[in-house]
Amino acid sequence: MISKLQRKTLIPAQIVGYAFTLLVGVAIVLLTFQLYTDVKPLLTQQTGVFKAHTVTVSKNISIKKSLNKESVYFTDEQLEEIESQTFVKKISKFRSSSFSVSAYISISNGQRFSTELFFESVPDDYLDVDSEAWSWDSTSTFLPIVIPEDYLSLYNFGFAESQSLPVVSQNSLEQIKFTIRINGNGRYRQYDSRIVGFSGKINSILVPESFLKWANERYGTGDDGRCSRLLIEFSDASDSRITPFFEHNNLNVNKNDLEQSKMAFFIRFGLLFLFVIAVIIIVLSMAFIVMSLNLIVQKNRDLFINLYNIGYTPAAIAKFYQYVISCITVVDLILAVVIALRVRVFYMARLSTMFEPTSTVKPILIAAALLVVILLVVYNFLIRRTIRMTVAGSSKKRNENRILNQKPNNPLNF
Repeated sequence: MISKLQRKTLIPAQIVGYAFTLLVGVAIVLLTFQLYTDVKPLLTQQTGVFKAHTVTVSKNISIKKSLNKESVYFTDEQLEEIESQTFVKKISKFRSSSFSVSAYISISNGQRFSTELFFESVPDDYLDVDSEAWSWDSTSTFLPIVIPEDYLSLYNFGFAESQSLPVVSQNSLEQIKFTIRINGNGRYRQYDSRIVGFSGKINSILVPESFLKWANERYGTGDDGRCSRLLIEFSDASDSRITPFFEHNNLNVNKNDLEQSKMAFFIRFGLLFLFVIAVIIIVLSMAFIVMSLNLIVQKNRDLFINLYNIGYTPAAIAKFYQYVISCITVVDLILAVVIALRVRVFYMARLSTMFEPTSTVKPILIAAALLVVILLVVYNFLIRRTIRMTVAGSSKKRNENRILNQKPNNPLNF
């Protein structure tokens, strides 16, 4: 009975408007969130360096500098000048090994191959490597290594072809274990080692920074603070002053890295812009339905008060509106997930030609579940509070009027 009365208070145009705006906003939010997850490997170029706004910088080598090795190192003044630029967010130094390094690997027929190596390190937070694999302390017997992707390409398309050797993939190379021997200051030590990642931006053999600090002190000449290469993280990779600054200071930077950083910046900015617009649409849809509910309550104020007076609680009165809004919200979320998944099928067909996707649809499902819980909690709370304040306020006012009417005008009149 009560539901039939309350059904007549609904305004179809307002319900349809809320359903449409919520569907559009939620679909864009879910699609943007999933799209960012899917293109994240492309933004980072599937390299070991996770921060797309970071480039490697060194000094240009000339004939004069080749005769003076000290000129390739950055001075404190030069570091301060670079760090003071408004487009530079952070700079980090490369750390180099000052001891001898050799790598050994044995094959099934008893032969052993060896090669001389060198190590460098950067702060660990620049590397997107499994934290468990990329860990080291002075008691460790295992030393993780990251190598450049170019090294593998040189082997597969150069050395392997000329020597009639089999080509190897990154996954298969990561399974190969070998021995690292370090020498210096009359000491030596051996480590079991394995490649745990590949870098497309840093053309060097990387080890954990904690290891290189310790090894330089024990087996090398220590850390003299000199640095010939920098990692520079930009606050805005699209800043037009970056290239002129590097050219003016005779600094060498991979222009492809700059272009990739710019592309990643604009893609991230575009996705963020879409996400913000979608959130605004969702907020507006929420404000729209709340205002519509307030209009319904005010327009049917007497009906709600009469229902309250005959025994219906505010929770019972609000139950119908909570059910309607909750059903519309859940249906919209389901439709938004379906739309986002269908659009994902379309763009993943294009992305699969650029790289091998590894992401799943879990981000869409998790985001949808969180949104529906948040929206239902907010709506149910607001609806019940609006109904309660309306009927309770009217009841309080009626009681006050009753007391005033019962009060005698002249207390001395018996």
